[in-house]
Amino acid sequence: MQSKARTVAEYLRELPPDRLAAVQAVRRVILANLDKGFVEQMSYGGIGYCVPHSIYPPGYHCDPKQALPYAGIVSQKNHVGIYLFCLYNDPADLAAFQREWKATGRKLDMGKSCVRFRRIEDVPLDVVGRAIRRATLRKFLAHYEKNILSMNKAAAERSAARKKAAGGKAGKKVNAKTAKKKVGNKSVTRTSKGATRRAATRR
Repeated sequence: MQSKARTVAEYLRELPPDRLAAVQAVRRVILANLDKGFVEQMSYGGIGYCVPHSIYPPGYHCDPKQALPYAGIVSQKNHVGIYLFCLYNDPADLAAFQREWKATGRKLDMGKSCVRFRRIEDVPLDVVGRAIRRATLRKFLAHYEKNILSMNKAAAERSAARKKAAGGKAGKKVNAKTAKKKVGNKSVTRTSKGATRRAATRR
């Protein structure tokens, strides 16, 4: 559920007691291990940890007006989500996080970058803390530019090449259909050699 709260303090006041305790527990761990340079703010309807434009002017490639997201905590309808975009960028750190979490014997319910849980007792907070501590600002930006931006640039170039190729073929096809050939004093549409000959015969 996306909140319309303007500040983190306002967001926390909206939460019911059980959700507040869970969100605060995760928030304390993140803040205790967060590298310098990141900022805490409301982002995408929850608490976000981002690289501000003052440090990374290009912003988020999906929406340059937004600061580059790093992590987040959001109270959803049926669970609390910990969004770890910092791990999505770094396969080695992601593997380490998953390995450490599973070693605790707790179930890991995780998508590409979101960890979902219902009870704070199901979260090994020390594992979350180590993951945040490993993903320093410099490391995060390096992996973001190498993995995310390069992949998006390559995908954009491939898409542009496909569109250009498709446009060229379509253009040739259209030109072949609409090409005009003078037959005497008349112009006829050339659909095929046979059609052109028939038009000339009828003249």
